[in-house]
Amino acid sequence: MPTQQEKFARFKALHEQDGAFVMPNPWDAGSARILTAAGFHALATTSAGYAFSVGKRDSFAGLSRDEILSNAAAIVAATDLPVSADLEDGFGHDSATCADTVSKACDIGLVGGSIEDATGDPDQPILEMSLAVARIAAAAQALKAQTFFAYGARGKLHLWASRLKRYDQTLTGLCAGRR
Repeated sequence: MPTQQEKFARFKALHEQDGAFVMPNPWDAGSARILTAAGFHALATTSAGYAFSVGKRDSFAGLSRDEILSNAAAIVAATDLPVSADLEDGFGHDSATCADTVSKACDIGLVGGSIEDATGDPDQPILEMSLAVARIAAAAQALKAQTFFAYGARGKLHLWASRLKRYDQTLTGLCAGRR
């Protein structure tokens, strides 16, 4: 079985190659084995697929961080492929919780992960930009010593832009994560 660093090197090379690549979403260890045997080069966990498979809603209120990370660890153990994870909203709005989430994700052998800016509150569906950026910065700082974890922020504003009339902030939010 390759090391986490070797898996990360493969994951990074996939991102640096010309053209796109497909990362299917296993919802458990069994589906990870099937997707590995099918010839994919990397996997990305799915919160929705996992939640539905255990009879729960897809939301940070429906699944705990421990449940998500336990399932991700089982997927990592089931394959020799690089695995990135859907880390929901980081399991807390504060920066420290997001930093702790990505650290724990790295500790279980994941080579990547993303945290979204959705709040779960229909009246305020997206975090304020300054808090979203602070969470990204805290997660990046927590991973500074790790050279084998790719972290990304998932902006959900595009899903709400029409209702919130914040089209311009969609691109601003995406660009803010690059800093």
